[in-house]
Amino acid sequence: MERLWGLFQRAQQLSPRSSQTVYQRVEGPRKGHLEEEEEDGEEGAETLAHFCPMELRGPEPLGSRPRQPNLIPWAAAGRRAAPYLVLTALLIFTGAFLLGYVAFRGSCQACGDSVLVVSEDVNYEPDLDFHQGRLYWSDLQAMFLQFLGEGRLEDTIRQTSLRERVAGSAGMAALTQDIRAALSRQKLDHVWTDTHYVGLQFPDPAHPNTLHWVDEAGKVGEQLPLEDPDVYCPYSAIGNVTGELVYAHYGRPEDLQDLRARGVDPVGRLLLVRVGVISFAQKHFRRPRQEDRLRPGIQGNTVTNAQDFGAQGVLIYPEPADFSQDPPKPSLSSQQAVYGHVHLGTGDPYTPGFPSFNQTQFPPVASSGLPSIPAQPISADIASRLLRKLKGPVAPQEWQGSLLGSPYHLGPGPRLRLVVNNHRTSTPINNIFGCIEGRSEPDHYVVIGAQRDAWGPGAAKSAVGTAILLELVRTFSSMVSNGFRPRRSLLFISWDGGDFGSVGSTEWLEGYLSVLHLKAVVYVSLDNAVLGDDKFHAKTSPLLTSLIESVLKQVDSPNHSGQTLYEQVVFTNPSWDAEVIRPLPMDSSAYSFTAFVGVPAVEFSFMEDDQAYPFLHTKEDTYENLHKVLQGRLPAVAQAVAQLAGQLLIRLSHDRLLPLDFGRYGDVVLRHIGNLNEFSGDLKARGLTLQWVYSARGDYIRAAEKLRQEIYSSEERDERLTRMYNVRIMRVEFYFLSQYVSPADSPFRHIFMGRGDHTLGALLDHLRLLRSNSSGTPGATSSTGFQESRFRRQLALLTWTLQGAANALSGDVWNIDNNF
Repeated sequence: MERLWGLFQRAQQLSPRSSQTVYQRVEGPRKGHLEEEEEDGEEGAETLAHFCPMELRGPEPLGSRPRQPNLIPWAAAGRRAAPYLVLTALLIFTGAFLLGYVAFRGSCQACGDSVLVVSEDVNYEPDLDFHQGRLYWSDLQAMFLQFLGEGRLEDTIRQTSLRERVAGSAGMAALTQDIRAALSRQKLDHVWTDTHYVGLQFPDPAHPNTLHWVDEAGKVGEQLPLEDPDVYCPYSAIGNVTGELVYAHYGRPEDLQDLRARGVDPVGRLLLVRVGVISFAQKHFRRPRQEDRLRPGIQGNTVTNAQDFGAQGVLIYPEPADFSQDPPKPSLSSQQAVYGHVHLGTGDPYTPGFPSFNQTQFPPVASSGLPSIPAQPISADIASRLLRKLKGPVAPQEWQGSLLGSPYHLGPGPRLRLVVNNHRTSTPINNIFGCIEGRSEPDHYVVIGAQRDAWGPGAAKSAVGTAILLELVRTFSSMVSNGFRPRRSLLFISWDGGDFGSVGSTEWLEGYLSVLHLKAVVYVSLDNAVLGDDKFHAKTSPLLTSLIESVLKQVDSPNHSGQTLYEQVVFTNPSWDAEVIRPLPMDSSAYSFTAFVGVPAVEFSFMEDDQAYPFLHTKEDTYENLHKVLQGRLPAVAQAVAQLAGQLLIRLSHDRLLPLDFGRYGDVVLRHIGNLNEFSGDLKARGLTLQWVYSARGDYIRAAEKLRQEIYSSEERDERLTRMYNVRIMRVEFYFLSQYVSPADSPFRHIFMGRGDHTLGALLDHLRLLRSNSSGTPGATSSTGFQESRFRRQLALLTWTLQGAANALSGDVWNIDNNF
């Protein structure tokens, strides 16, 4: 524009003129308007025009030069029109610039250090660092999906499942080096490995486990073949036991009580029980009751339950009726037994509460979750032979299976001798870490992890999760190369020792317990992510429920074209959370993050419709079988999990305000209080009350609402306030860890999801004894009945933990307003 005006000036200097048009401000009544005047000029006069948007001023005052004759009429007309042409050009240029800005403002091709994320949700808070370029939510989504689509998930799943990767093996050591090298090639800020020396249990090749018939005289007879000597139960008790055989369904407490009620006592006998859905440590076959939704482990450990009822040992088999009978889909071979550890807990059971870093000497103590009776997996074929020998009462209809042509009986049956010779070995395991440092809050970590080891091929168990983890590392690394930088740090972890009870993840948590509850924001687990494609479940903390709902609306269903995952879910059940949300299982690495450290966690799983994936924890968990079960949709389902996890990571790592629903626990407490109210009359008869719990719950709800109002009315650009709010929000889960019990004695201190007398679940179980107290006398005590002193202690532990959470959520001590 300056060049154009220069040419215009030059033309004025070289051409004769008699007048020019001047636009000048008019003072007085017409102030603010422009007035056009005729002005005479002098030929050859020096022109020093001043240009501004509002004014075009000639160099000489009106009348300062003698009037020159108008020699060329068309030249004068051109001079008079020139300013109009300049203004017209200026207006066209400005309009084109604004039009281009509006058209392209939401589609910049790269983002700088700051990304402004605009959510479609009402409560979404944008990042407020405006000194760099902006990228909107749709663009950030598009960038993530573009880079994610370039990966080869299916090939990685296949290749990983073909590699030996038992914890502590040479194959696992080679895989560890390869994955660390793969992470080092990406644009990560830090890559490292930590090593733990843990106690793992393996079968003894020289002395395999055995099972024999025993005759009435006590003489050991024919050996029943255990088809695969490599299949065993890690952490089973060692030794040999003899006893009559009894069929005990799934081995739950209610199963054993039912067995006893039917006149078949488990004491001194071997129990034959069916395999659960995920592992032997925790079963999930029955749909949880409403009060159980936040109580993982309510059915307990099969072996521990058998031990508590006086059994001598346990044989565990896969019942074909529990798996899909769909002919096109493959089924588990009848000669195949199922592997699974029997430690009721997580981590190294020989160093409970302490990290197993460098073979440091620990007190000679073992986890209380280790069983004292032996356990052994057997195949369906061997189970069929045993069931045919059983006499006694016919099993209930819901206990029946499909192995026999006739009904199952409860027993007792012939005597058996079980010998277990597993041996313990100190084994090094390695966790692998990769980190993208955050821009504004680098000391707050969003963590995502996947189990790397597997007892067999482990295609579904760990190959899928490992492949998705590596793909997400590559995707976010590509985004960083294109300018993306999250607000908080992203920490990617490949865990070792998962098949022995989340050993690698738990040992790491134990080693950094004092740090992680202050720095870890959320943990996302990729374990067991693809076990089917009919149902979608999210096993999670309540804090993440609202965020999961939001992300489900952004991800396309892998098997329902034109629908999002959210639309797929609500099509069958309008109450989406009842269909999707499940409690965290103890055998998941996510469980320890929440119940032990107090970090909200989630584990996603696509599953078959109300049927278990048949090959989990077997040597038939191959890529080929997983591909057949999903009928060719494995790549699409794995991609959906990657999209879901990736968009969750983007929200958690980049939202200015953490998208955790801290008010959700108020609903959780209210739901549980409904169960407590059932016993208010019984307690009142004994002079007891639950009023303390009600008051603490009210204080928590008021504190949550007060924090929500503070955030809503606060100044968005105040980074100090934002960080302060984020710290309070991210520690809500930690507030529900009871501060009144020892982590060494009760590692899972969470009052809703933990284990121990301090939990709300334990209080409810104790209150149920009010209805079964034989004496019915107020103040009566019994080792097996309701105990008032125990109730008072449980109530105090629960109440003051909940009250402490309300106080912490309120912020500073001078802001706490308790009606207690």
